[in-house]
Amino acid sequence: MNLPKNILQQYWGHQNFRPLQEDIINSVLAGKDTLALLPTGGGKSICFQVPALALEGICLVISPLIALIKDQVENLKNKGIPALAIYTGMSFIEIKKTLQNAAYGNYKFLYLSPERLQTKLFLEYLPALPVNLLAVDEAHCISQWGYDFRPSYLQIAAIREQLPAIPVMALSASATFAVQNDICEKLLFSSSHLRFQQSFERPNLSYSIFNIADKVNKLFTILNNVKGTAIVYCKSRKNTKDVAELLKLKNINADYYHAGLTSEQRNIKQENWITNKTRVMVCTNAFGMGIDKPDVRIVVHYDIPDCIENYYQEAGRAGRDGKRAYAVLLYNDKEITDLLLQSNTHFPSAIEVRNVYTAVMNYLQIPAGIGEGSSYDFDISFFCQNFKINILIATYAIKALAQEGLLTYNEIFF
Repeated sequence: MNLPKNILQQYWGHQNFRPLQEDIINSVLAGKDTLALLPTGGGKSICFQVPALALEGICLVISPLIALIKDQVENLKNKGIPALAIYTGMSFIEIKKTLQNAAYGNYKFLYLSPERLQTKLFLEYLPALPVNLLAVDEAHCISQWGYDFRPSYLQIAAIREQLPAIPVMALSASATFAVQNDICEKLLFSSSHLRFQQSFERPNLSYSIFNIADKVNKLFTILNNVKGTAIVYCKSRKNTKDVAELLKLKNINADYYHAGLTSEQRNIKQENWITNKTRVMVCTNAFGMGIDKPDVRIVVHYDIPDCIENYYQEAGRAGRDGKRAYAVLLYNDKEITDLLLQSNTHFPSAIEVRNVYTAVMNYLQIPAGIGEGSSYDFDISFFCQNFKINILIATYAIKALAQEGLLTYNEIFF
């Protein structure tokens, strides 16, 4: 077994670990179930990647977003570490070949979403996989008390029955004490499990909030005062393009990014920003997850985020190199009023959930009592348009239905 420090130096070029990283790694190497709570930019991935490289076999990594999976696999490959991924959009043949490589090839990591864990093909290959560690990223998704609950995360515990001697590591950047307990319970942690929590304070990061009507001019002033790479978060796709165009008119090198662009467009825009060909990326929250760019000097929220956890995670993408950086939030009074009204949308009534369920069955043309075990293509935008349903109410109603086990959906839904 290679020593953790040797692995860190060989693949990451660092001489020493950050606080708590080595303790977390040693806990995993001792075979203990481990909960690691580190701030955004605190080096969570190293905590499972280093012990997985120190041990014989392959590490299963459960991650919630396709973009995050692709970015981490690409980062590992760039370091010369063999890694694989399974995600929506791959053909049956591609998935089968990936699982064969994981079982019989010299690979160290297999990334997949929680929705993939209970597929027949994966379960067929699981006994052949030489698993050395099960790493659960964004572990707060397993908790109903968490801000981003994913019912499919509850399936992870079932996998443990087939991997009885394999330690589990759960990682999150934000989890209250109630969520921490829920994570450990839902993942069936042993009584001897260990928890590690670093302070979420980022001393190099300055937070500022402005209640202001003219956001464009304020943004222009901020970007002129703070030099270096920047991210500007907007809530709508339209806003990303509009704000980027306005910044260009002010001679600021900006581009826009959202999930509605093609994969090729997103890759080009992201690469231009990472290589500093683009200074400012104006984007929705589809941008930034898994991107390892340490020299971001400023993150501006042009619109107020939905919750404090999302804000903390997005603002935390500034100053990961430990140097001075800034997080700025721009808002107005109307946004606060709108935000307070959102609770009705996020928690639809029983009648609304029932109506969405009926509409989904009608849309998919599923007779009563039929449909179990079947899968269907579902275009939520077209569905909402046809049935005159608010898309947010539909989204949260479908999440509620999944939580009750009435239906399931794959990761592309997110």
